[in-house]
This record gives sequence, structure tokens and C-alpha cells, in this order.
Amino acid sequence: MRIADVIGSVVLSRSHPSLLGAQWKLVVPLSWDNLLERSEVAAEYTVAYDELGAGVGDRVAVSEGREAAFPFYPEVKPIDTYLAAILDRLEIDRPLIDEILASP
Repeated sequence: MRIADVIGSVVLSRSHPSLLGAQWKLVVPLSWDNLLERSEVAAEYTVAYDELGAGVGDRVAVSEGREAAFPFYPEVKPIDTYLAAILDRLEIDRPLIDEILASP
């Protein structure tokens, strides 16, 4: 699971039948440096399946890879990135994170 910012929406003219009516969001995954406001260099964006109704500017948690389709089991959905949560607040224990990042 990664934390990301929603930067836009995606509209499809055609999609897999199991995805009809789905919403798609353009998200930018955030690194520790982004979250700690040490860097504004962003990762490459990705498109995430959204059933929660996230909007532009929302901070979200995304699941990627095979695990992204697990919430729909046993139904099969051809997705690789799933918007799992809209985050209301994010608290970071900076001294702990600095200690973890400094260890070899």
C-alpha cells in the first residue's frame, strides 16, 4: 500500500465489461521525502480504479499489483491499481522515520 495524491480524473470511451460505470483517478505516489516535505520531485503518475469518489487534491492510499484486485474476489476485474482509502489526516513521527531511514 502506498500513499498518493489525486491530480486528475480519467475518462474512458471503452472499457472491460466488468468495469462499466467505474471511476478512474490519476494519482501520484509519494515518497518519504515528499511526505516529510523534503522534496517536491514527484514519481510518475498512475491510473487507479476508484469506488470511493476521491477528488482532485485528496490524499489517498492505493494498493498496487495483484493485490489491487483482491477486494473483488471471486469476481475478476482487470485492474492493477486500486484506490483503497481516502485519508482524512496523516500523522508522521518524524524522529522515528529519521531513525529508520538513517539505519543501514
